[in-house]
Amino acid sequence: MGVTVVGVRFKKACKIYYFDPGEHLLAEGDGVIVETARGVEYGQVVAGPLKIEEEDVVSPLKKVMRKAISQDCQQLVSNREKENKAFKVGLEKIALHNLPMKLVGVEQTFDGNKIIFYFTADGRIDFRELVKDLASVFKTRIELRQIGVRDEAKMIGGLGCCGRELCCSSWLSDFASVSIRMAKDQNLSLNPTKISGICGRLMCCLKYENEAYEHARESFPELGSLVITPDGEGRAVGINILKNSLSVELKESKIIKEYRCEEITLQEGQSKACRNKKECPEQSGKERI
Repeated sequence: MGVTVVGVRFKKACKIYYFDPGEHLLAEGDGVIVETARGVEYGQVVAGPLKIEEEDVVSPLKKVMRKAISQDCQQLVSNREKENKAFKVGLEKIALHNLPMKLVGVEQTFDGNKIIFYFTADGRIDFRELVKDLASVFKTRIELRQIGVRDEAKMIGGLGCCGRELCCSSWLSDFASVSIRMAKDQNLSLNPTKISGICGRLMCCLKYENEAYEHARESFPELGSLVITPDGEGRAVGINILKNSLSVELKESKIIKEYRCEEITLQEGQSKACRNKKECPEQSGKERI
């Protein structure tokens, strides 16, 4: 039969959580009030209603308390104003306690039972006195949460080197693992300033086309392989996936020339550049690339 759920997001470009709509008639874009581990929260329906298999449901599936009304929207605006004031107070208190931390953002839960201060720091910070000071000012529960530089970029936002809004702050809900190997496979400059985002970490967009590059490389010979070109034998020394070409150092003249892949054949015993060598079929005789 399946279970009917709606996907709710509490912040822009953040993870989607699923709730039981119950008897409420909901559509994408509707504001809803739900109960979470942090308390009562305001969220926006971004998916559904839709049916999913019961085994895919993370139990217990909580129900939507109600559809948001005008008073709830006013409460949300009031909370944002309080967050701005709390941010200024937080900066003052951090300076007063002379703590080596950078305040990034402040969030107040919808029901006002907790204020969360997000900060970055190079190491662990003893902020117990700061928490007591903030609690005495706001008369509510205070939580200080240390975040990483990628989370900081997601919260603050900005423009990437492409001139567009940061992926992490505009639509990317989860951070994917990005490695320097991805930059190498795409023949990108390994200069850190060229492949790092404003957070200082490797750019998330290195991940987007990596699978396509990995698949394309499987049709190329490994670097160092012996090949036969229209100008004679040579050794593969470079790959240009976008141009579908191979740079070859000719055996006789030692000149490096670029050839289209269809102009090249592999010498006997040479193999193509499979990512998993065990899955790479044995090559026999000359094979056109």
